[in-house]
Amino acid sequence: MAVIRVDDLKIGYREKGTGKAIVFLHGVGSDISVWDRQLNHFSKKWRAVSIEYPGYAESDLPGKGLNREEIAHFLFGAMDGLSIKTAHIVGLSMGGVIALEMARHQPARLRSLTLVDTFARHPNGETILEGLHKDIEAMTMLAFARARVNLILSHNASEALKQEVIETMANIDKRTYRWSTKAVWTSDYRSDLPHITIPTLVAIGEHDQFTPLALSEELHRCIPGSKLVIIPNAGHLSNLDNPVFFNRIVEEFITSVEMNS
Repeated sequence: MAVIRVDDLKIGYREKGTGKAIVFLHGVGSDISVWDRQLNHFSKKWRAVSIEYPGYAESDLPGKGLNREEIAHFLFGAMDGLSIKTAHIVGLSMGGVIALEMARHQPARLRSLTLVDTFARHPNGETILEGLHKDIEAMTMLAFARARVNLILSHNASEALKQEVIETMANIDKRTYRWSTKAVWTSDYRSDLPHITIPTLVAIGEHDQFTPLALSEELHRCIPGSKLVIIPNAGHLSNLDNPVFFNRIVEEFITSVEMNS
């Protein structure tokens, strides 16, 4: 893993390949390792880059909790440092929320948006946030990860994949998890959606237990010209549960955007 300095923090990233950039944004309970399968696939045609949020894995822990605008600032700063002027943005869960924040501030830098297993606003966000914070106060992050893994992945996920997810989540600092979950579950981008003119793909795992299909349908309905795809045999981490299908639909979408640009 490599790091790049943005302001006073080191930000972790991974990249493979050359050409037009695709930037992958991870979820609240993951880090950039969740995108390794995608970097291996997409780097055959593009410059595939996964960027970490402050406080995760190799990134420095900030001195205070960050809000969504501040997280987007660090991502744009990392893109600047990596000489990425524009990019296709692929965001899963928290990554999709932060992608919407990026679209709010610097839409001209986004060649396309892929919003996966995410939402503009979750109707039960405050209740979910309260429950998550209670759980991590009462449990270690390892115990918390073990309790959640079967809710995150599809029912037929392998034990090896479950262990991979558990180990990643268990390594997240509780301070990071507190502020990042607050950033995610208190978001509301519903008023932004009709004004998004960036080509957009909305995708969701058919067995996602955290972001109901209705929330993806809302994104699709409210973002002009967007496309909605349901990913079969996949839960909330659809890029891990069904990487072949995930990679195909994202590749087809990005290819079509480039052909029409």
